[in-house]
Amino acid sequence: MVTVTRNRRDGAVDAIERHRDGGVLPPYILIDNASTDGTAEAVRERHPDVVVVELAENRGSVARNEGVLLARTPYIAFSDDDSWWGPGALEQAARAFAAYPRLGLLAARTLVGPDERLDPVSAQLAVSPLGTEPDLPGPSVLGFLACSAIVRRRAHLDVGGFEPLLFFLAEEMVLAVHLAAAGWGLAYVGEVVAHHHPPPGRPPSRSRQRLHGRNELLGAWLCRPYPVALAATARAVGSGVRDRDADQLAGVLALLPLLPAALARRERPPRRLEEQLRLLERAG
Repeated sequence: MVTVTRNRRDGAVDAIERHRDGGVLPPYILIDNASTDGTAEAVRERHPDVVVVELAENRGSVARNEGVLLARTPYIAFSDDDSWWGPGALEQAARAFAAYPRLGLLAARTLVGPDERLDPVSAQLAVSPLGTEPDLPGPSVLGFLACSAIVRRRAHLDVGGFEPLLFFLAEEMVLAVHLAAAGWGLAYVGEVVAHHHPPPGRPPSRSRQRLHGRNELLGAWLCRPYPVALAATARAVGSGVRDRDADQLAGVLALLPLLPAALARRERPPRRLEEQLRLLERAG
């Protein structure tokens, strides 16, 4: 288990507690993204059996890579400080990985909030137009929610994990494409359940919206053909100007300093994989 947190002391402590089964905690690594609220100290005090790694700087979602490097289990379940895995979910996922050697990443069914609403992303993954391949335990997907995904450690290391340029938000697509391009399968398995309880009433900040917009474009430049990436960028500029959306335009501007690095690191997917990505885009 790998959890990344930053300045969410109580949430991190509570999320870890929810993973105890009869007082026993699965192998657990907490990556603290340079918190200033005493998160690391609180977790060490309440959960001495957790491996706590304090980073000197905030590395965003990419800090999960540190946890995978440290882990010694063949499968790594990701969670956030406001999410946890349902009873028996990890054991069920382990059986799926053992039964399907090509499975590189398992996307679980995510239930949101106390009323356990199905996350919209889970609803989309469940009806993936890519179909179900015979050597995978569920519908093939090219996306997932990082807080409710389990990865084969070897597959994650094989492709280098989460892309550092993205930092935070919309980081899942690039990893999904890299895994699929390397021959690993990604599947949605609805029988494996995760719970996500984000803090209520917290609207997305403008900086978060800009970062998300930047990363969606950055992902296109990292792993899509040039015409696709250029068209996506042009659409973002056009809609930003038309709608006078300063946040969208700011996201495009934030892309520019990172574009040379993205071009140097880009890995165009195989033709069949690009066809699958376009099929998913047409399906909405």
